[in-house]
Amino acid sequence: MLDRIGDEVARATSLVRYAPGSRFSAHVHEGGEEFLVLEGVFQDENGNYPEGSYVRNLPQSKHTPASHAGCVIFVKLWQFDPVDRTHIHIDTTKIALSYDRRFSGVTVTPLFRDAHEDVRLETWNGDLNIDYEPSGGAEFFVIKGEFLESGNTLVEHSWLRLPIGARLRAKAGKDGCKVWIKEGHLRHVRVPEAAR
Repeated sequence: MLDRIGDEVARATSLVRYAPGSRFSAHVHEGGEEFLVLEGVFQDENGNYPEGSYVRNLPQSKHTPASHAGCVIFVKLWQFDPVDRTHIHIDTTKIALSYDRRFSGVTVTPLFRDAHEDVRLETWNGDLNIDYEPSGGAEFFVIKGEFLESGNTLVEHSWLRLPIGARLRAKAGKDGCKVWIKEGHLRHVRVPEAAR
């Protein structure tokens, strides 16, 4: 558990490990679900999602998750705009990269963008300095490599949240890093009724 507001029904950010052969019973994601497969293969009745898959299951979606071989996913629950009806399944290993115009040495894999948030993967070259103020706060999750921020070393599977108005002053490790970023969403925090 990285962040949680609520009990059984909660706004949550988590790392979830599925043992080989494990499965959940069918359930509804009333507030939506967003996940990135970090290791192995995640499965449900809609298909297989290998490492590198990014999925957004819209609010009120239903599925029966499982993993025959086992997997690890980074998952966020109850963090959608209630009117969002955009289902996304992206194989991030096959999407075209673009270069960030703000920083030389950064490539970007866009995942989702609307009026509330911008979700993307960024790859930072080794020893690169990143200094900016995210619009509307941001979260950073290290997929590969490491970076330094405020005297802390964030290694693989580390998570950082910056509140609105905070500035990111980061330096990529000597071998660079790959980071999942969600920006802008903290202006629109949604909490399930059961958690209030």
